[in-house]
Amino acid sequence: MPTMNPFANDAFNMAALTSAINKIPNTYGRLEQLNLMPATGVRTRTILIEEMSGVLNLLPTMPVGAPGTQGTQGKRKVRSFVIPHIPHDDAVLPEEVQGLRAFGSETEMEALAALLAQKLQNMRNKHAITLEYLRMGALKGVILDADGSVLYNLYDEFSITPKTVSFALGTAGTEVLLKVLEVKRHIEDNLKGEFMTGIHCLCSAGFYDALTTHSKVKEAFMYFQRNQQLGNDYRIGFTFGGITFEEYRGQATDAAGNIRKFIEDDEAHFLPLGTANTFRTHFAPADFNETANTLGLPLYAKQEARKFGRGTDLHTQSNPLPICLRPEVLVKGTKS
Repeated sequence: MPTMNPFANDAFNMAALTSAINKIPNTYGRLEQLNLMPATGVRTRTILIEEMSGVLNLLPTMPVGAPGTQGTQGKRKVRSFVIPHIPHDDAVLPEEVQGLRAFGSETEMEALAALLAQKLQNMRNKHAITLEYLRMGALKGVILDADGSVLYNLYDEFSITPKTVSFALGTAGTEVLLKVLEVKRHIEDNLKGEFMTGIHCLCSAGFYDALTTHSKVKEAFMYFQRNQQLGNDYRIGFTFGGITFEEYRGQATDAAGNIRKFIEDDEAHFLPLGTANTFRTHFAPADFNETANTLGLPLYAKQEARKFGRGTDLHTQSNPLPICLRPEVLVKGTKS
């Protein structure tokens, strides 16, 4: 007897749904667009990070019984980091499926797949903005949870002193170029064998406005505007002193309804571009039987029928840990 559950089809199993949700375009995330933190899958929910000479190095996980990696002279600290687990659930109710009818060239299965794709797109968008929030935390050296609590403070974990540069943009006589050069020299000195193609600054609206209207910068900004195509957004791509400044507007609402800005007012954050292994996003596997000991994927999706046939539960999860392996290259700038 054929099943009455339309989701009892191989097209809607865990592997198919996971593949589908990972193929859905990510429509949110400036850091995703910049490709600052490429994804790397790991097989475990915990990673080890060794700090030596201010550089954090990932230690590979090994099967039980295998010989350990050899320690090196001068090793100071090794820390284990549990990769955050971020589940998100939704449901397809009977009344949503009941209204689906095949007409034209669209089959009932195609209509059901379209409904599911809408659900997965909405769920992916929530995961995407959450990942952006975590990545911005990693670029600050302090990874925060959705409620603002600290997940990991890389500076505290490895006794690294964060670098802050006061730009004093409220003072007309400030030599802003010297402030920019201070940032550049600090990043260059702390690359420690790494290379970069440039330095990028993501800043709040208050910092960007104060910078571009400062008496020592205004002329350069006017020249930048004259060389832009008509209609371009002048808040992106302004280069001064060899650093490209960009106003960053990332924000989201937490579970309590509070709006959280990813960059605080009147602040800026500087970071190197084009590095080989300074930034990474590690993804752990889902806590499913099917995914044990497999390399983690950015997103997972699974469905299961509710009791008494009262709909279908959709479960998605992501297990990301964005991290900076050279926290000393991160610089915070302040307007005052």
